[in-house]
Amino acid sequence: MSTVAEVCQLLETFAPAALAEEWDNVGLIVGDGERQVNRVMTCLTLTMDVADEAIAERADLVITHHPLPFRPMKQLTTATPEGRVLWKLIGAGVSIYSPHTALDSAGEGINYQIAEGLNLVEIEPLVPHDPADPTSTLGAGRCGAVLEPTNLARLAANTCTLLGLDHVRVVGDDQQPIARVAVACGSGGSLLAAAMDAGADALVTGEATFHTLLEARTAGVAVVLAGHYASERFALDRLAEWLAAQQVELTVWASRNERDPVRLVRK
Repeated sequence: MSTVAEVCQLLETFAPAALAEEWDNVGLIVGDGERQVNRVMTCLTLTMDVADEAIAERADLVITHHPLPFRPMKQLTTATPEGRVLWKLIGAGVSIYSPHTALDSAGEGINYQIAEGLNLVEIEPLVPHDPADPTSTLGAGRCGAVLEPTNLARLAANTCTLLGLDHVRVVGDDQQPIARVAVACGSGGSLLAAAMDAGADALVTGEATFHTLLEARTAGVAVVLAGHYASERFALDRLAEWLAAQQVELTVWASRNERDPVRLVRK
């Protein structure tokens, strides 16, 4: 039977905490490393619905992509939404682990999975973890070449297929030629400059600010916006599958109750 610490060590082999951004909060956030683990649930974000599911399904450990807490807390009380979630999970003896940007930047992490799913070749990090090592596959974002000439409309359609979406938002002309694609999951607009430096014709990301999108349009770089949730949530299903394959004695599943908080309303 595994302990919390042993499962954390295993997760480190897939997404080392050293890859996380300096501002991030990764690793074991809540819990006792010596406590035994039988049941593990993954999720993108720890909301009350997700916490209730973890407790109802008797999870011993929750692996959440987005850390909770993310910022330092002076008090842990039920007076705040995140305090209520944490208090409930602690009371039920549920540990919390977050890989966050370490999982984004891992060799086969979220950004690599998107790049591979879009059939890009010669994939490399947008921002290498070790700039002194040109062969490193670790770092923020990804960039690669398309297998055959394509355009923005086809890239958008391929993104929908990969992430199970019926729509994405785009910046650029549908027929704009695309030969090189940058990928940055989540709030990836901050990597636009790196994408341009890498010679990308398009950036596939979750979300970006309005002014970043204007900058991309001015620079002639197409943008595909899949939504923050969709650009990352699929990887938590895959992480659950990977962990279950490594530790067959564990019961591992991705949250079944988690939903994108943003929904589309048509006129």
